Amino acid sequence: MISVKEAKSILKANIPRGPIKKIPLNAAMDKIIAESIKSTMDVPSFDNSAMDGYALAWDDQQTIWELTDEIAAGDNKKHVLDKGKACRIFTGAPVPKGADTVIPQEWVKKEGKTISFEKNRFQKGNHIRTKGAQTKVADVIIEKDQIISPGSIGLLASVGIAEIPVYSPPSVGIIITGNELKPLGQALDFGQIYNANGPVLEAYLNKLGITNIQHYQALDEPNLLQAEIDKALLKNDFVLLSGGISVGDYDYVKSGLENAGVHQLFYKIKQRPGKPLYVGLKENKVVFALPGNPSSVITCFNQYVKPSILQWMGYSDPWQASEIIPLADNINRKAGLTFFLKAKVENGEVHILPGQESFNLIAFGTANCFAEIPEEVEQLDLGDHISVYYW
Repeated sequence: MISVKEAKSILKANIPRGPIKKIPLNAAMDKIIAESIKSTMDVPSFDNSAMDGYALAWDDQQTIWELTDEIAAGDNKKHVLDKGKACRIFTGAPVPKGADTVIPQEWVKKEGKTISFEKNRFQKGNHIRTKGAQTKVADVIIEKDQIISPGSIGLLASVGIAEIPVYSPPSVGIIITGNELKPLGQALDFGQIYNANGPVLEAYLNKLGITNIQHYQALDEPNLLQAEIDKALLKNDFVLLSGGISVGDYDYVKSGLENAGVHQLFYKIKQRPGKPLYVGLKENKVVFALPGNPSSVITCFNQYVKPSILQWMGYSDPWQASEIIPLADNINRKAGLTFFLKAKVENGEVHILPGQESFNLIAFGTANCFAEIPEEVEQLDLGDHISVYYW
């Protein structure tokens, strides 16, 4: 049995990044760039006016300029401005050849076809955005491993990039085991329970942007379970099993994974809930065998599966706690196991909720995080700071 810290260290060292694929820019929000992106063009791609005003060639001796032309944004003619002349120009419009300065319209005195202005307020080159001032062609504009934001989508679109390389989200197979489980919508017979783990796992995966999900159901019979494991490993990058990983007479998952050629990374963690957690690899396929208890499933998913999937998708360090904040309660308990307690962060404090028993799901109706109590800690007092993990 290993510690929580050891388990996370093993996963961080062994979970691969997913394959790189190109996706449309409009589908890239919150994805991780898999390769640095270079600009396809100079930005601006031409000298243009930063103001509504008048374009001219600066001359220290000249005081009056004759107006000869007008250039609006989007004008694709190649205008030429004669020496000593000026033209009306609007923001974003191309600066005509022969001009080197734009005077804002509010500072210009216009009389008929001529303009003048207070020259001591300006100097040569004012209010022109020169070609390549922001970016030159082949400049790196977004570094590898950055998260795509609305701002970076705007930047990429501005240079005409329609597709970008990202780490592909994994396909995930969910295998639910247990003779006692019944699908939602069907009446329960005596001794049966509803399948809660399938829906909760799918919900968490959807929240991570995972939509390629396959569902498998296996009774507690070795050959049937083996067939589902083999099918899931063939078709999916991640395989999540629920139940059958403890040491009971009907727990066949571990042997089934061994028969399928899965290499064990670790089995059992010094934590509560979720001690009998199994993690293994088969080539680049990742297998999590979770306990059958829904509280354990939710805990293990958030602490181990979620950060592993985020690492696969290129996130740099998804293993850190969300926050370290003060307790609103006192905690006394026996050391030896790391506890992940259902909790709610409110008004800057973490409140430990009642109903911490592993069978009890009622706290999940109001909880928004897990509070981590390290294995060596026996007592925490109100105001002590602890790590919390939002889900």
